[in-house]
Amino acid sequence: MNLLLLTPSDFISENGVRLTGRPLQHVLEVHRSHQGDTLRVGMLNGQLGEAIIVSLTEQSMELEVRLDEEPPKPLPLTVLLALPRPKMLKRSLQHLSSLGVKKIILMNSYRVEKSFWQSPWLSEDKIHEQLVLGLEQARDTLLPEVVLEKRFKPFVEDRLPELLEGKRGLVAHPMGGIACPHQVEDEVVLAIGPEGGFIPYEVEKLEEAGFERIHLGSRILRVETAVTAITSKLYD
Repeated sequence: MNLLLLTPSDFISENGVRLTGRPLQHVLEVHRSHQGDTLRVGMLNGQLGEAIIVSLTEQSMELEVRLDEEPPKPLPLTVLLALPRPKMLKRSLQHLSSLGVKKIILMNSYRVEKSFWQSPWLSEDKIHEQLVLGLEQARDTLLPEVVLEKRFKPFVEDRLPELLEGKRGLVAHPMGGIACPHQVEDEVVLAIGPEGGFIPYEVEKLEEAGFERIHLGSRILRVETAVTAITSKLYD
């Protein structure tokens, strides 16, 4: 945890904060901080800054907070991610949140198992938890938006064209296409398939919507690895 993320409910006065639970345990057990130490903090969807520990016990911690810095600039990237298995989903959400992606669409695909859509990790609270972990890692405060699209064809035909308007559409696919672009200046919508990739029909539908195929060479990568590799290559 490189940043303590605060919410309005944490404030006990204009500049005073009281924290318990996971943030407190992290400060005690990992940072091993003491009264008078300074910590990096940020308001969720707000500014960054520093906080001085004014009191610290095993039950609670009180901070004097100053927020006067802007968070890192978001990436001009929307990621369409075929819903991965739960463990991979958790890692992917954390990675995307850390990298600065602010819109993530979890979509259906032929190779997405139906049971994945019943996973408790798709609950609003669980998704929020993974996004916050990513923000804390990267010292960011701007929470990404996550949208669920459970039907491939209606999404691609009816809603994706509007989402793609004015942007560059790229679909990661190991067969054909061009090498992944590097240091692009465009706003991009990036589609990444499930384990095994999109089936040919799905690639064709994305191409009809205006996407172009890209690849990372001959190696076949896990979803969370491809997410990180492509995002980092597109925007250094």
